Amino acid sequence: MITTLLAFALSTAMKVQATPPPPVPSSETGAKMVLPEGAALGEAIAARSDEYFALFFDGCDPEKLGSLLAANFEFYHDRNGVTHSAERFVTRYANRCRARKAPGALRMRRELVTGTQRVFPVPGFGAIEEGHHRFYGRKGSGPESKPSFGRYLQF
Repeated sequence: MITTLLAFALSTAMKVQATPPPPVPSSETGAKMVLPEGAALGEAIAARSDEYFALFFDGCDPEKLGSLLAANFEFYHDRNGVTHSAERFVTRYANRCRARKAPGALRMRRELVTGTQRVFPVPGFGAIEEGHHRFYGRKGSGPESKPSFGRYLQF
């Protein structure tokens, strides 16, 4: 099983909100952070998470990916190790984008496992999102592989 831990600034998830509630101070930076409440928090996090995963697996826009990540972004992966900066993560993504253009390149597709996505508010910080996903690979124009499964956590 692949276990992935992604760390996002919650403020990126809040960009999906049309009418923000009053700002709340961030416990880490002292900056103001807008947090929806109740079901709206889960919906905002889910929307931003969907945008991120679609861009990462289906798109190729390093500038857009960089705009979704906090400066103090960290990525922990059980197979590939730790990436300690948004800049390095985006550079690796850009390299992967270029590699996917080759005729026989491996292309991955990600699917959220229905009913597994959960969001837990963390007062004064933001939220923790967890879920399960399956991955399909295709080499060139060949058939899709049987899925592999993974778990993810995002802060």
